[in-house]
Amino acid sequence: MRKRKLGLASLLLLAVLAAGCREDAASSNGEKPDASSAPLEMEAYGKMPRPVTLRIGFKIPDAQIMMGDSNDNNTVTRYLESVTNIRVSHYWEAKGDEAFFQRVQMAIDSNDLPDAMVVDREQLERLIQNDMIEDLTDVFDKFGSSLIKNMYRSTEDQVLTDASRDGKLYALPNVALQADSATLLWVREDWLNRLGLSPPETLDDIERIAKAFVEQDPDGNSKRDTVGISGYRNIVYGQKPHINGFDSVFYAFGAYPGNWIRNEQGEIVYGSVTPETKEALGKLADWYGRGLIDPNFPLYKETQEPIIASKTGIFFGPWWMPYFPLSDAIRSNTTAEWRAYAAPLNAEGRFVIHLAPSTDRFLVVRKGYEHPEAAIKLVNAFTRLERRQDPNEAAKELDDFSAKTGIQPRAYYPFDLLIDYSDAIESHYADLQQALHGKVDPEQLNPETRLLYDKFNQETEQPKKDMEGWKAVNAYKYGMGVLASTPSVKVKSIFSGVTKSMPGTWKDLQRMENEAFLKIIVGDSPLEEFDNFVKEWKLSGGSQITKEVNQAMPSP
Repeated sequence: MRKRKLGLASLLLLAVLAAGCREDAASSNGEKPDASSAPLEMEAYGKMPRPVTLRIGFKIPDAQIMMGDSNDNNTVTRYLESVTNIRVSHYWEAKGDEAFFQRVQMAIDSNDLPDAMVVDREQLERLIQNDMIEDLTDVFDKFGSSLIKNMYRSTEDQVLTDASRDGKLYALPNVALQADSATLLWVREDWLNRLGLSPPETLDDIERIAKAFVEQDPDGNSKRDTVGISGYRNIVYGQKPHINGFDSVFYAFGAYPGNWIRNEQGEIVYGSVTPETKEALGKLADWYGRGLIDPNFPLYKETQEPIIASKTGIFFGPWWMPYFPLSDAIRSNTTAEWRAYAAPLNAEGRFVIHLAPSTDRFLVVRKGYEHPEAAIKLVNAFTRLERRQDPNEAAKELDDFSAKTGIQPRAYYPFDLLIDYSDAIESHYADLQQALHGKVDPEQLNPETRLLYDKFNQETEQPKKDMEGWKAVNAYKYGMGVLASTPSVKVKSIFSGVTKSMPGTWKDLQRMENEAFLKIIVGDSPLEEFDNFVKEWKLSGGSQITKEVNQAMPSP
């Protein structure tokens, strides 16, 4: 874990300049370093010499915009334009990851790209192969901020390797936070207490609690209208967990669908076609057949609907669930209390975490766009803002905007490309605990952690009054708190790249997988149908891709 220096402001300032302005350093009084004043950072944070327009593909957030504003003209976008001289225009918009990346694919297929957009790994590969995007090597070297470069180094530059081909950088990658890899079990603690149930650890415990939540009227309204476990219609997320995925159920069986792993013979195999995956599907099918899983989970337009409506008491998700959807659930039902658990444990009584790849999305710039540095300057600006290191007085207005509206500024950044140190959440939590237990002066905390500290105190004094504070406090206290206190087995994918046969084939194979898993779980297909799925998967290109993955990776 990265060490945080908490004192000696003058020495830190010298260190910042000597090390290329390392911007994550915090002064002894917690002030934000004015990175833009350092000569080496003028290229990164200085305004464009004349107004520039950048057309982008934009992912519409769940947040509701204020009256009179629009997705491309609001408090956040106006601030970013004021500090960069870059006008962002939305070439097209799409809501949600699935719709957004479908729209990206359409743009690639029609060779009608916006000036800049975020793409996934397979889309990046196709853009590079077809010479459709700019080489950003020299542009990033000149205009990339020290803050971002240091964050990339926290991954040992793995993210830059993933975004490069033949020594050329073709995209700015995000950084996957280590803490985001884990799938926790979130449970309605008030329901648990009302029914006198003990906390969950095992698969059997989850069954017991889900059955009680379905049958014993946990919300006390004298109606049988609650469900046990919420679900995600695609069953698993595979590499990076999100709301309602069943990934950790599979991990408890030693199965890793959506990931490349080594079997007992040392061969690299696709985790979705292993016997362990079949066993886990059998357990989920049993749960669904017994009514323990929400019978309507495949039908929801938005997977979080039953959580927000207080109809479910159990779901799987990462540590940050209080930010969303639990904040919305609490707004509609202020008496609800949610807690996270490291469950289910595997047969050996251990909690398994599958580590996500270092990056999973990439910002690219259209080939021929005259000002590729504009995209980089925008990322510099909103990354510094997000990390609370923006020295501009006007940036403070965004705190007022967030407090007034409940909208986090990140919702209206031009690109869904958050960049941080890979161990940022663990570091914030460790420093926060030191301050809360009186071992570190809060004034010595860096700006982000100091803000968390203040929110903890405010939430303690006035619970649920400030929902922005409630989000952070509950995510760190219960989500990250569980991760920090639970020993775990960490499993990592052998391969996360793109082979020669994947483009044009992989998405069809994933669709085949999702359909097979869903049918087995809801009872439309018997468990034995899994064997036919495996055969069809291999014949439809899976065997060739597996061969290519094995050829790409060295033997252990």
